[in-house]
Amino acid sequence: MRKLGKTDLYIKRVGFGGLPIQRVSQEDCDRIIDELIKNDVNFIDTARGYTISEEYIGNSIKDRDYKFIIATKSMNRDYEGMKKDIDISISNLKCEKIDIYQMHNVKIEEYDSVFEDNMAYKALLEAKKEGKIKYIGITSHNVEVIKKAIYDEKFDTIQIPYNIVENQGEEVLKLANDKNIGTIIMKPLAGGALTDAKLALKYILSKEYIDVVIPGMDKVEQIGENISILKDRIELTQDEMESIDKIKVELGNSFCRRCEYCMPCVENINIPLQFLLEGYYTRYNLKEWSTKRYESLDKKASDCIECGLCEQRCPYDLNIREMLKNVAKVLEK
Repeated sequence: MRKLGKTDLYIKRVGFGGLPIQRVSQEDCDRIIDELIKNDVNFIDTARGYTISEEYIGNSIKDRDYKFIIATKSMNRDYEGMKKDIDISISNLKCEKIDIYQMHNVKIEEYDSVFEDNMAYKALLEAKKEGKIKYIGITSHNVEVIKKAIYDEKFDTIQIPYNIVENQGEEVLKLANDKNIGTIIMKPLAGGALTDAKLALKYILSKEYIDVVIPGMDKVEQIGENISILKDRIELTQDEMESIDKIKVELGNSFCRRCEYCMPCVENINIPLQFLLEGYYTRYNLKEWSTKRYESLDKKASDCIECGLCEQRCPYDLNIREMLKNVAKVLEK
């Protein structure tokens, strides 16, 4: 168990990411929760945006003689919307108080506005005062957002992608740890691009400045496999480091880190989001969810005019134009 930043929450360093619950049944969810308890995995992260995830998890954990640490999150940015979502989460999760309520996937252009009067942060503060939530967190794919959040010291936890091929957040994670802000890692398997889960998790947890990693799991056997690394000393061997270097090379020219340096697009395409949704479709098997999200976009991958400006800005030299063509091929069937 490890203390999560400056909170009074003690959690196992491998937690449970609730996004894949969308593709299982309630009975499957019950079995997964049983296995989490069996292995003393006490940290669960879900979200309002994960369709039935909160509800299924709530049904599974109610009346259990086991204390889970529950984190969820909302994309709402206004006061009334966030206030409503907090109440919905409490109802769905069948609890009186949520341990960590997070602002979900905050963009750099909207960050400052969430603290204005009648915006989301005010609702979170009120909910904390009313005893509905215990701590306030923030999640983002953007390093600059997390850096601002750390310096503002308005959040108890931060959540950001970090894995073998997405390590652009390393310095802000160290900074958060120095300031005693809890560090939560999403996308440990790079959206399913990394196939060796044990190596991927060991790579992350070998960093002492990281508190907890939350791999998404939709099968009971994945839980034992993922926490098995905690039984050993978490120190990378020479062979493992060589394997990691090989993975970085193999995925380096074809994997979007969502750093957003390619933006803005002249056609207003959200380029990283295109690749994210394609990954959910092909690697997470969330076909219906990702297709609906894609169809709702005003600008899609097929709107690319191949000007190439995005590729000039990309620090990883990705062939973005060809990658966007592949997105269109997959999601515009």
